[in-house]
Amino acid sequence: MITRMHADEIPLDEQLVRRLVRKQFPHWASLPVTLAATGTVNAMYRLGDSMVVRLPFVPDPTGINFEAEWLPKIARGLDVAIPFMLAIGEPTSAYPLPWLVLNWLEGNTVTPGRLENADVLASDLAAFITNMRRLDPTGAPAGYRCGSLRPLDSEVRKCLSQVGDLVNVPELLLLWQRAMDAHPWAGAPVWAHCDLLSGNVLTSGGRLSGILDFAAAGVGDPACDLMAGWSMLPAASREIFRERLAIDDDEWDRGRGWALSQAVIALPYYRNTFPAMATTSLRILKEHGG
Repeated sequence: MITRMHADEIPLDEQLVRRLVRKQFPHWASLPVTLAATGTVNAMYRLGDSMVVRLPFVPDPTGINFEAEWLPKIARGLDVAIPFMLAIGEPTSAYPLPWLVLNWLEGNTVTPGRLENADVLASDLAAFITNMRRLDPTGAPAGYRCGSLRPLDSEVRKCLSQVGDLVNVPELLLLWQRAMDAHPWAGAPVWAHCDLLSGNVLTSGGRLSGILDFAAAGVGDPACDLMAGWSMLPAASREIFRERLAIDDDEWDRGRGWALSQAVIALPYYRNTFPAMATTSLRILKEHGG
């Protein structure tokens, strides 16, 4: 059973996943099911050696429906491996949401501070973001983090007041204000992944090998993808990342604002319920000097 993080969580366990697979995809019924990973919204259960079942445990099918429609289209424009949809499961009385069966991507999730070659990863991440921005935006929905930072202002300030024992609040407030004061995106909407945290990035032999979880992706201001620089890279490699993307000061400040805001909001929320996410959030804030 997954540890409860949200008040409205849907209970999930291996037995439920086995029942869903057996009923809807009987040709896979003999394959073993084991919990592979838990995020903040979805759980991933390994199905055999080559597949993974992805189920949200909050009552919102938006991300699953998005991935079912858009993953095949996104994959055609990228050089790095992303999940490939094998089947979509239907809601049942036991589990009320759609769910996905995807191929299993080999690789190791990034461990910040223990990178084999941070400079190489910085270049690889910049190349991935560049390719995302070149995808055809026709018909794509707005990305989850592709708008203005201003609607987050009150929440960021409230959450910062709750973690003053862990971070340098005055310094982070100055950086947050700088992000909000940055000039907005003036270009046409482009694609962004919108959730480039270390748990969604796979490496092999020190190189980027795969990107997971496109549920928040979409088009708009792509500055949110710059959060990859603070969530994974040390300062020197972060400069390589910026140079490869040719990012101006305003976009850099907005990107830093997205990294800061997501970490600040997550830290008090997951501090006692999801230590891994709290640790990731605190590391991001420390990279800002907080």
